[in-house]
Amino acid sequence: MICILLVAGHGTLLETHIKNDATGLYTHLTGIPKALLPGVGGKKILDFWWEAVNTRQLFSAVYLVTNADKYKHYERWATANDFPVENIINDGTTTYGTRLGAVADVELAIRSRGLQDDIMVIAGDMLCADQNFDIAQVLRFFRLKQGELAIYYEMEEGEKTTSRGIVEVCPSTHRITKFMEKPAAELTQSRLASVVFYCFQKKTLPTLTQFLNLQAGVEDRVLGKYLQWLINEQKVPVNGMKLPTGFQLIGQVGLSDYTKWLAHYSAKQQGCPARSITCRSYARIGIMGNPSDGFNGKTIAMTIANFWAEVTLLESQTLVLLPHPLNDPTEFGSLQDLYCISRKEGYLGGLRLLQATCKKFYQFCSKQGMALTKQNFTLKYDTNIPRQVGLAGSSAIVSATLKCLMKFYNLTDNDLPKPIRANFVLDVESDELFITAGLQDRVVQVYEGLIYMDFSKELMDKHGYGSYIPIDMSSVPPFWLAYLGDPSDSGRIHSTVRQRWLSGDTDVIEAMKSFAELTDRAREALESRDWSKLAELMNQNFELRRKVYTDECLGPGNLKMVQIARTFSSAVKLPGSGGAVVGLCLDSDKLVAMKNAFQEAGCVFCHVVPYDPCSAFGQ
Repeated sequence: MICILLVAGHGTLLETHIKNDATGLYTHLTGIPKALLPGVGGKKILDFWWEAVNTRQLFSAVYLVTNADKYKHYERWATANDFPVENIINDGTTTYGTRLGAVADVELAIRSRGLQDDIMVIAGDMLCADQNFDIAQVLRFFRLKQGELAIYYEMEEGEKTTSRGIVEVCPSTHRITKFMEKPAAELTQSRLASVVFYCFQKKTLPTLTQFLNLQAGVEDRVLGKYLQWLINEQKVPVNGMKLPTGFQLIGQVGLSDYTKWLAHYSAKQQGCPARSITCRSYARIGIMGNPSDGFNGKTIAMTIANFWAEVTLLESQTLVLLPHPLNDPTEFGSLQDLYCISRKEGYLGGLRLLQATCKKFYQFCSKQGMALTKQNFTLKYDTNIPRQVGLAGSSAIVSATLKCLMKFYNLTDNDLPKPIRANFVLDVESDELFITAGLQDRVVQVYEGLIYMDFSKELMDKHGYGSYIPIDMSSVPPFWLAYLGDPSDSGRIHSTVRQRWLSGDTDVIEAMKSFAELTDRAREALESRDWSKLAELMNQNFELRRKVYTDECLGPGNLKMVQIARTFSSAVKLPGSGGAVVGLCLDSDKLVAMKNAFQEAGCVFCHVVPYDPCSAFGQ
């Protein structure tokens, strides 16, 4: 591929302001072209772009198009920065009035050098908030989509649509459906701004000449007008790729624009020289309907503050994943020590979850048309969620890692909406690590709080996700939780039910419908605060599960905990895949005795502390 950097503009406004500045602070910048002005960190603006594209593995050649007035400046810059001077193209103009226009400058580079390859075109005098993005990711997306490509970003507050090319992008196909060059605000609701950062297939290059032949005035020979013509009139497929960063100093700008945005971006960098981001995700309890979430059913689940997974991301020179000293042991006191730990804890700690999440995140962003910055980081995690008791400990680590990555790369809910985020977490576990799981855990850990979830086939087929509705948590009954002190692998709880469901077993299909009906009734009970009804439904949920999965599959540990709870007339069910029980005891006088009974049986007992993201605690 060929890269063309455009720096042929005649920045008369900025040059005039610098020349006439009464403070004398900018005298040393008099006569210097905009692209060679100091950018963030003191580097010249063009230096950042040259560093980004100076990769022989990606580009067979890089050309710089300038004008006769500033040619000598760029020749000196090229000599100092190992840029091939012979690749500087002079368009011969000396004033703003005689300019060729950006489209003509690109066409000149192609024609004068006989270029017959795909090309990337970048305005080398734009100021970018973070130009250390992965240019290879842009090219991969261009090859993947097999069409023209335009980079866009989400405008910051205060930026006007009349200063940018505005695009409307289809979120599913990433196709730009409409391009508007500097439209009035009332003409569009889009805040997605296109900049001079394009990739064109070689077969499309002849349209540049075709477009120029249609334009009488130089003011129309801008790339924004060309893209508007190409997309809106010629119906040429152009895909959009989002950069999670801002662009400034586009077109004719003054000294105040330059100093304002330079200070703005510099302050952002100085404010976080080595960013540290910490995010938590909480354990969850399934209150009703589980395990029907994996079978187009309905469930209600709640995040609890008792247990959590925490991930910390620290910006670093290289990308490092730190093992947890307890969950990812690499040192042992003896061979016997290794044997005992491996027998009890297994071989699969949290490190694989961090690695799989990072891998899937990069893959997801590449496919979704989001170019990431080339920043490295160190990831570490901690968790107090007990293992193998069905409280969603693995998905909590994945969810917390995803939160950190989104913050680090400045991705928002618009880039990764909550329903898609829940699917992402599930994909990490099921596709990358082959963990058998349903969507419930991931949905409630992404949304947080008390969530009603409908996973009906109609919704899943239509949207790719279900309907997820928060339930008011201002009054939640006093749930309790108990779990085995020495659990076995809870994953075995699913047994052969899925195979039976897939093969059309009527008993399993009807059971999943019954789980959904129980969930709807439980939602009514929660909203009306009918705890007696809720307790009754919880018991029904367990009995239905027992019938479908059988006592042999549920295992003696789970059945023992259920029996203890029922001895004290408490409602009880499994909150997850097995190894724990959640209950609702309406007779508070029996709680202490029940707690003692669980503890004497070797179980851990605790009162559930709901995690409400809207409460003061949640904030």
